[in-house]
Amino acid sequence: MNFILLGAPGAGKGTQAKLLSSNLDIPHISTGDMLREEVKKLTALGEKVRVYMAKGELVPDELVLEAIKKRLQEDDCENGFVLDGFPRTLVQAKDLDRLLEGINKRINLVIKLSVSPEVVLSRLSARQICEFCGADYNLETRPPEKEGKCDLCGGELVQRMDDRNEVILNRLEVYEKQTQPLEVYYREQNRLIEIDGGRDKDLVLKEILQIIRKDDRA
Repeated sequence: MNFILLGAPGAGKGTQAKLLSSNLDIPHISTGDMLREEVKKLTALGEKVRVYMAKGELVPDELVLEAIKKRLQEDDCENGFVLDGFPRTLVQAKDLDRLLEGINKRINLVIKLSVSPEVVLSRLSARQICEFCGADYNLETRPPEKEGKCDLCGGELVQRMDDRNEVILNRLEVYEKQTQPLEVYYREQNRLIEIDGGRDKDLVLKEILQIIRKDDRA
């Protein structure tokens, strides 16, 4: 089963992708992590990506797609994968479908995690990150052992600039405008399923697994 997780910032895509990867024994493919790995390995693709990352610019779609194509042809993707962080636009979705067709694969399901702005604000405003090593915490669900201090290195914990309420609300507005055509695209193809992502992560996981196991589009 090959599927995509969609959802606004704070919807829990990363959390669910990791849980699904473990439960279904398929790789969680985060485009951000994948690109950073290419840079770390000093590949030819990674060098192209590094130029954009070093400038703080978005990596062009063609390079992201090149990385995705390379990753999806690895042996561990033979029985499926969960894609997190891509596509984000209609153009990217169409390019992804063409890429997959070229390697004899297809997306079976697109699962959207729907959450209210209130839930997103609560989740993201509770996030903190170590300013030294980058480890992340959540004051509600995964707090540090010592308030304000990183468990790993003892560094100071701070709130990310993009997790401030006014920034979060703007990110949500941008997300909705950007992804609405994407959702229409997948819904018209009968591939989109929407579930409530505002619940406890275990309940969300249970529903996703039930959907996957009952679905006949695999």
